[in-house]
Amino acid sequence: MTFRQALALPKSNLVLAGVLLMLLGDFMFALNDAMGKWLVESFSVGQVLLIRSIGAFIILGPMLARQGLAPLTKVERPGLQVLRVVLATADTAFFYAAVAYLPLADVMTFYMAGPIYIAALSHFFLGEKVGWRRWIAIVLGFCGVVIALRPSTASLSWPSLFAVVGSLSFAISLILSRKLRATNDTTLVTWQTVGALVMGGILAAADWRPPSAVDWSAMLLLGVVACAAHLMITRALKLAPASLLAPLQYTLLLWAVVMGIVFFGDYPDAQILLGSAVIVVAGLFIFHRQKVVDKAEPETVPTSVH
Repeated sequence: MTFRQALALPKSNLVLAGVLLMLLGDFMFALNDAMGKWLVESFSVGQVLLIRSIGAFIILGPMLARQGLAPLTKVERPGLQVLRVVLATADTAFFYAAVAYLPLADVMTFYMAGPIYIAALSHFFLGEKVGWRRWIAIVLGFCGVVIALRPSTASLSWPSLFAVVGSLSFAISLILSRKLRATNDTTLVTWQTVGALVMGGILAAADWRPPSAVDWSAMLLLGVVACAAHLMITRALKLAPASLLAPLQYTLLLWAVVMGIVFFGDYPDAQILLGSAVIVVAGLFIFHRQKVVDKAEPETVPTSVH
């Protein structure tokens, strides 16, 4: 079934597809985070950004060949497009800068506040209604993040500002993705990748370390994983309301536990499991309330999306 055929499906099916894509995209982001932390321990943020962006074109190349270059220059609301590219690049750069100095769990704590920013901004800028019950659940979910991740004293250092700015940039860039939903996914992610490529090239010029074949492969793979995640997230935001998808970002916590065990040998304790339970319950409640209170007509998904 093509995406155009999916447009004829009931709204509930479109929303479910958006939720599933968001969950898969979050998993890919978690994998990207773990790989990124490992790489910035040996290479500069700029070098990782540069080679990662080149790797992203392994996926984007065939997509660009299929759609042509014309859609890249004929975009809706160019000002917002540029702002989104700047924010998306800042999100990635600040995240890698933060994990170079802070534990991954600390950085993830700041990023877990993202769904709260998104829910609030989607209410004011997208006109999406978020009831008081869901607001309480979102706050409860954030409390679960704090319970599970316990920011260390390192969170009070200067690098914590990188994580704060990065998480805000991430949240606003997702809002803009929904605002620009008439722009197809390939165009959105391509310009986002070009922005990271340019920034990475500028930063890498000042601190380049010769990578081995394994290092090259790892950084290129990082780009493939990140690109796939971005494509899934941008498509999800066109299928379901941002206020519904935002709390699903909390699944990054669950994947962080898994990645911690697999890559860093960190096993969760009882407090992390308790926090995870609170987060999952809050997210499920928000999903339930969305289905209960949403009585609007199906949203129009632009037919230019393909």
